[in-house]
Amino acid sequence: MDSYRQQSLIPSFLYSSSSSAKTLTLSTLLHSDQPSLSPSLTPAMGRKSSGGFVIPAPSEPGKRIEMYSPAFYAACTVGGILSCGLTHTTVTPLDLVKCNMQIDPAKYKSISSGFGVLLKEQGVRGFFRGWVPTLLGYSAQGACKFGFYEFFKKYYSDLAGPENAAKYKTLIYLAGSASAEVIADIALCPFEAVKVRVQTQPGFARGLSDGMPKFVKAEGALGLYKGIVPLWGRQIPYTMMKFASFETIVEMIYKYSIPVPKDQCSKSLQLGVSFAGGYVAGVFCAIVSHPADNLVSFLNNAKGATVGDAVKKLGVWGLFTRGLPLRIVMIGTLTGAQWGIYDAFKVFVGLPTTGGAAPAAAPAKV
Repeated sequence: MDSYRQQSLIPSFLYSSSSSAKTLTLSTLLHSDQPSLSPSLTPAMGRKSSGGFVIPAPSEPGKRIEMYSPAFYAACTVGGILSCGLTHTTVTPLDLVKCNMQIDPAKYKSISSGFGVLLKEQGVRGFFRGWVPTLLGYSAQGACKFGFYEFFKKYYSDLAGPENAAKYKTLIYLAGSASAEVIADIALCPFEAVKVRVQTQPGFARGLSDGMPKFVKAEGALGLYKGIVPLWGRQIPYTMMKFASFETIVEMIYKYSIPVPKDQCSKSLQLGVSFAGGYVAGVFCAIVSHPADNLVSFLNNAKGATVGDAVKKLGVWGLFTRGLPLRIVMIGTLTGAQWGIYDAFKVFVGLPTTGGAAPAAAPAKV
């Protein structure tokens, strides 16, 4: 066990793992809202003891995936695809109204009137215009965002060493998420450019298949990345806030609001904490990243537009406030759902949920 802890610095600092109870008893299963197990599964999953039927916990050698192995990062990547791709696609109608409010506030004056205008002009089908580039773009982004976050968090913690990793854990969250988002936005940017153009210019294209070639023909392949700097400006602060605040909020929930240690909580409660922590983090994310979100929408909608043009037309106040209430609702719900889906997938494959463990005490110097 000592050699394992020396090899993996993160689990003792950033994740909760059971040290006092290495097995899950039948009574725990009954209280954790998990379905009962068929007797046919017992030879493969459990064993008999004097205390009854037990199942290896994720921290035991019998777990499905070893922490920080290639399989672990692959699982986190898949979880990120499901987390971001599904949630962003689901809120396409809200995103569509938000983008149009940012581009044409005279026509789309409010959330309710924006939905009314879309329904009148484009029908119900118009609410999901641009869903294909949304699904593909944010699936690619989610894969890189969550997969590389776990990688960089481990990498920077190994560089810092046990004592500094515990002492400066928030800086590690911030650095790891920022590094991951730089890569994730490179994957997202072309899809985001086409999505915004399809959603804000009726008649431009039906979707990705005809929109991408038309966009490239008009502005060249590099035109797909003309919004990369504003996208970084929007997404990097957003993601830093998303991960660092989530980890901190979840740790505080377990520390101050729940009377038992995380490893004694049911999985359903842990996933509820993940959603709640994600929603609160999402509100902060929306506020921090909103000015850059307005810039991205403006630049991708207007051919040849610059940041200066956007500031001149929208104004500084407009950059910070136009479409913000809707984006707070959308991003709060989105971020909460993303963390819920991501951690649910981790639980499904036998991994612990994210966050919640206070840093272990630094080893005493000899």
